[in-house]
Amino acid sequence: MRFFATGMTLACVTATAALATESTLPQQLAITSYGTGSSGYNQSVAIGAALQDHRGVNLRILPAKNDVARTEPLRQGKVDFSMNGVGGTFMAQEGVYQFGAKSWGPMPIRALASNNSGTVGISLGVAAEVCEQVGKPNCEGFTYADLKGKRVAWLKGAPSMNVNAEAYLAYAGLTADDVELVEFGGFGASWKGMVDGSVDAAIASTSSGKGYEAASGPRGLFWPEIDPDNAEGLARMRDVAPFFAPMVAKVGATIDGTDGVPTAGYAFPVLMTLADRDPDLVYGVTKAMFELYDNYNGTSPGIDGWSLDHQALEWVVPYHEGAIRYFREVGVWTEAHDAHNARMIERQQVLDTAWQGLEAENPENWDETWAERRREALVAAGFPVFY
Repeated sequence: MRFFATGMTLACVTATAALATESTLPQQLAITSYGTGSSGYNQSVAIGAALQDHRGVNLRILPAKNDVARTEPLRQGKVDFSMNGVGGTFMAQEGVYQFGAKSWGPMPIRALASNNSGTVGISLGVAAEVCEQVGKPNCEGFTYADLKGKRVAWLKGAPSMNVNAEAYLAYAGLTADDVELVEFGGFGASWKGMVDGSVDAAIASTSSGKGYEAASGPRGLFWPEIDPDNAEGLARMRDVAPFFAPMVAKVGATIDGTDGVPTAGYAFPVLMTLADRDPDLVYGVTKAMFELYDNYNGTSPGIDGWSLDHQALEWVVPYHEGAIRYFREVGVWTEAHDAHNARMIERQQVLDTAWQGLEAENPENWDETWAERRREALVAAGFPVFY
């Protein structure tokens, strides 16, 4: 399997501070995160404050507009961790969309922890004025099918956000061809468009600060419902985004103080790294995340999902050995988790072998050939094929 860290990574870790014991952290850590104003960024800031106050660690947060921008510094060894989304984790592992470009390829992603609050959805928000436009005042009876012909935000270099939007459209029996895609440079710009009227629908976590801004703006904000009993719609959704599951969002713009909105969601954000990162460092960061939970819980909407009892230890990407060491110590890691993790690592190895074989051939029609070779390799190894 390929590894992407260089001597620069080890040098950065060593120069920052020596890890005197397994639980000792360096004086400074750097991570990439979602852009300012997003729930991912706000949670990073809250966790960083707890690290500073209780461990003396300065967390340097590098906000980035999209999946590629969050993952590139990790690949280059400029940071050791990323507070990423499903694009920079699952899609990067899979080598699809931008990560299937010849300059990228499937990556040896490893998770440390993730936010599985069960109260915050990842949803396609709609400007409330759109309900009036389609003859459904106060948004009564409005469904995602009513977005046909409307403008939906599309982000450059952010396949996870775009796939999420496609998944909601698929739930309603629509495709990207049924709407007008409006391209934006990043998440923040897309939600500025929700306020200024340049787009009608955009993806966000329901707790995002941008959602609150849109809700208080002149166009308002509405989260259409996902019916958990709509088996066909959910099947279409999961065909596009297998990580989605129906849930009830109880935190977010227009949702706070209500009984919640039936929607869909997944782990977000994900604290992740690469396989070759120092196990002692990963162990220390993982341990701090959970030991400091009570200090940062409640400081940002939806941040409760970082608790130990909310962790999904059998996930779509494997966990790092340093994180597993901590989970073993606290008694939550089982033999079943070991087996699942090994299978996920095997999936990465299958993808990496297929990629290296393609690199040796260097075909002109790279994208088409990789898509075919990837599918063949996964099927031959008994793995499901997504994308």
